[in-house]
Amino acid sequence: MKKQTLYITLVTAGLFTAACNKDFLQRNPQTEISPDVYFNSAKDLETYSNAFYIGTPYSTDDINSDNVSYYSSAGEVDLMMEGGLNPNTVSQDGWNNWSDLRKYNYLLDNAHRASGDTAAIKHFIGIARFFRAKFYFAKLARYSDVPWYSHVLKNTDSALYAPRSPRAVIADSIMADLNYAIANIKPDEGNRTRVSKWTALALMSRFGLFEGTFRKYHTELGLSDKATPFLTAAVDAAQQIMANTRFQISNTGKGGADYRALFVSTSLASNPEIIQWYDCQQSLGVGNNSHTVLGWEWSVSNSLVESYLMADGTPFTAQPNYKQKTYLQVFANRDPRLAETVAYPGYSTTNDNRYYIPKPNLGGYDQLKFYPRDPAIRQGWNANYTALPIYRLAEVLLNFAEAKAELGTLTDADLTASVNKLRARVQMPDLSMSAANGNPDAVQAGLYPEVSGANKGVLLEIRRERRVELACEGLRLNDLNRWAAAARLEQAQQGMYVPALGPIDMTGDGIPDIAILANPGDTASLAGLAPDVKQNVSRFYLKDANGKDNNFYLDNNTSGHISFTRYRDNPRKFIGPKYFYRPIQLSETVLNPNLKQNFGW
Repeated sequence: MKKQTLYITLVTAGLFTAACNKDFLQRNPQTEISPDVYFNSAKDLETYSNAFYIGTPYSTDDINSDNVSYYSSAGEVDLMMEGGLNPNTVSQDGWNNWSDLRKYNYLLDNAHRASGDTAAIKHFIGIARFFRAKFYFAKLARYSDVPWYSHVLKNTDSALYAPRSPRAVIADSIMADLNYAIANIKPDEGNRTRVSKWTALALMSRFGLFEGTFRKYHTELGLSDKATPFLTAAVDAAQQIMANTRFQISNTGKGGADYRALFVSTSLASNPEIIQWYDCQQSLGVGNNSHTVLGWEWSVSNSLVESYLMADGTPFTAQPNYKQKTYLQVFANRDPRLAETVAYPGYSTTNDNRYYIPKPNLGGYDQLKFYPRDPAIRQGWNANYTALPIYRLAEVLLNFAEAKAELGTLTDADLTASVNKLRARVQMPDLSMSAANGNPDAVQAGLYPEVSGANKGVLLEIRRERRVELACEGLRLNDLNRWAAAARLEQAQQGMYVPALGPIDMTGDGIPDIAILANPGDTASLAGLAPDVKQNVSRFYLKDANGKDNNFYLDNNTSGHISFTRYRDNPRKFIGPKYFYRPIQLSETVLNPNLKQNFGW
């Protein structure tokens, strides 16, 4: 990006992204850009729309979902399940970002002033409508009914005190915005760091699947009979991307390395799978915090680890005594994506014989996906220079397969064109309709009891594939919510299996690296270790010197899966359908009496 363009972007952002809250919707810019003299051309629209890209449009974790064993900070879902979430304690972040909407509507309200290249003008109108659709998609997913604002509001607008618009209105409006964006945004966008027609199609495939399945599985909405148009839209959007030979699953025959490259490369400009990506470059002063995924505040769950198939395509959960497999054993002969997602035995952050030691107090399955493998581009806070995917073909293929399965139109040819491309990249066996539907996996069925019908087996396997392929990309919580998978949210997650108290080899070199002990006085468990080994073993205690429980325990007392005292002492309880939605903060309902509270909150 040229310095001049970057300067304009930052200035524009400063003008239009100051404080948030609903009163911001009717405020004029404090440093006035007069619309009658500014929005004169497509170039003006482009300059203004640069501010839309400021922020973090990517995710590198699945916090607040069943893909995480333990999160040491305050997770909203944990708080909710323990009964501590209410209109006073809910985060304001999900509601009080209306200033973003104002930016999009300000362009849309003034774009008619521009003259010149009509197609270019419509392109930037499409960009604004794309971002407005994305904004309202997030609102819909969190709250369901929300006020719909299609224009910048003034002090006298009664809409400032509007009630929440029905979900059907919001969903249809999102569809209208995306349809316009698809029809008018240009298809080619350089190195794909900006929104293009293909980005809009990718979002349409995501939103159509979300809304279609949400309506199907959430009977409290009374919209089950109106799910089909959204599922059909998801299929149609996905097929348009799939028909473009520019987009392909990157498969050079390197298996896990091809998958890894999506999350640790310095550039994704030439990766054919990428629809849009986030460019981090030291020369531009743009970095990320992807180093924090590894052993800082969370680990991934045993449930996620168990979801990965064996290398021969059979379920890990079909293995004898699978629940007693140790950390070293669970990685043997598995789908290669497991070792690209979870720090495996013998992994080194320094690419030498100094091995990384996972942290059992977080669960032991530390997240590796997104962690920069090259120390040279891993330089600290906001100073990692890895490229990050925003939309990629893999998700579109999974959206396509799931929507077709829900519609009852999925075929083996569809699986060949979608799910099996992802499996082929990592040399995993194909998924077939007959095998999946003929003998649905019992463990998967137990995870998702709401799935039924002729396509039960293949739907369960598509959900498995989605969980595995898209792990830690920030989509899991919305998936669980749209499936009405209350049991997955209610279940307290666990970490790795520990066969007994005492020393444990975590690297596979035969030398103990850690020891899980009853308390600091437990020396018997270390008896027999060589003095130098005993000195270097990292020790983790179930109780401290005063007999107080630490944050984790073993579910069979001196053996078992790592479990967490927080979940034991604060039993998780799911209240449906209330907990599929979030409350509107009390202060907002006081300011606007017409803003009625959400489902039972």
